[in-house]
Amino acid sequence: MTHPSGTKAGKSAPKNRPTEISPARKAAFNILEAVDRGHSHSDDLLRGKAVKALSAQDRNLATALVLGVLRWQIRLDHQLQPLLKRPNARLDSEVQIALRLGAFQILHMDRIPARAAIDESVELAKQAGQRFASGMVNAVLRKLALLPREESAGASSPDLEAAEAFPQWMVERWTSFYGLAAARAICLHGQNQPPLTIRMATGASEAELAEDALAVFPGPLLSAARTVISGDAAASTSFQEGRIRMQDEGSQLVAEVAAASVPEGKVNILDACAAPGGKTLILAERNPQAHIVACESSAPRFDQLRHRLASYAAQIECRHADATTLNDDAAFDLVLADVPCSGTGTLGRNPEIRHRLKPEEFARQSERQRALFAAALRAVRPGGKVVYSTCSLEPEENEQVVAAVLAATPGARSVSLRPTIEALQFGSILAPGAAGQLLAAMTQQGALRLLPGTFDTDGFFIALLERIA
Repeated sequence: MTHPSGTKAGKSAPKNRPTEISPARKAAFNILEAVDRGHSHSDDLLRGKAVKALSAQDRNLATALVLGVLRWQIRLDHQLQPLLKRPNARLDSEVQIALRLGAFQILHMDRIPARAAIDESVELAKQAGQRFASGMVNAVLRKLALLPREESAGASSPDLEAAEAFPQWMVERWTSFYGLAAARAICLHGQNQPPLTIRMATGASEAELAEDALAVFPGPLLSAARTVISGDAAASTSFQEGRIRMQDEGSQLVAEVAAASVPEGKVNILDACAAPGGKTLILAERNPQAHIVACESSAPRFDQLRHRLASYAAQIECRHADATTLNDDAAFDLVLADVPCSGTGTLGRNPEIRHRLKPEEFARQSERQRALFAAALRAVRPGGKVVYSTCSLEPEENEQVVAAVLAATPGARSVSLRPTIEALQFGSILAPGAAGQLLAAMTQQGALRLLPGTFDTDGFFIALLERIA
């Protein structure tokens, strides 16, 4: 016997139970919402309390989802658009994020069943207050999952697919500056998770890393760098006790160049924009007799810096100050001016930058960078050196800043980094074969440019100047 409702007699109709959302997908959705609204950066949120409370497996999945969606967001939107009933319609943020999360899993995560990706994306939209749009999310993602992979992904090479995940104006800039091959390499590098690089500080040993189940291999540029192949570096005894630190190899190189640009002995060093402190620690390790002043203008970052450098209080003086306001004229033998910048060299690590950055912002960044660089030159004594660096790929923040400050400072001159690179090689600070790679990456003016894709590091620009009067 069957009731009019269609259910068999004696049995109740099944309830429409909501799909259970995994903690990883829920955390990823919340982070992507916050990033989309401009409330915070993905890097900070992925290290926040909500993510730390997840299991290791869920943390890894949440991280992969957040960074993957942000890296491929432009291309994902392009792939989803023709599947909408109204392709030009403006979607609410919650709906757009649910679609992106589902599409990323379908197209880029082979181990996740399409059904799980679709069902949980639909439920995420519902729980975000978009119940009426959840049917559309379901229909669009189902269409996407049924498309042949070649059609859904687009029949193009990996480097072209990567280029399509960046704003066109960025790719056009890099192509004009560095050539098509280098621009494609930058884009391809930006679509992959950067390697986890550690620095072997004093007392660190690979035997101890092995005891902590960390598998590593030597870094390509620096003898103190290691790339982690497997294992949890953050949970290792070496990390907890400060014998290893997590730091991109390009960032380490900036500090090594600075440390090698000052004579040994009781010298004074200024790290003008010191947070988070990784470069300051290298300066202290390489110059144990030096007195180092570490400046930071941001109050939260200064607190983090002071805490991190607390054990070096006898050598490092932390100052909560804007380096442009310092009155220590001609007081230092070396100034490291690793200045705030657009961060276009870190797009693999900080993928949302590509969605926020506008071309007109380079002029604003450049103005601040010139002020910091000029202050650094004032702070160094005659005969002293200034290392200027950014993690930007843009000439407005690099060569043009150096040229403008030199033009306004008759008592300063540019110095080629060739002798510094050779000294680092002679001192076994560089890894075997690295000197040749670095010399090939020097600019005509003697500065050093690390392009992502050419080097397996973040992108950096490093210039050396000397105050002669």
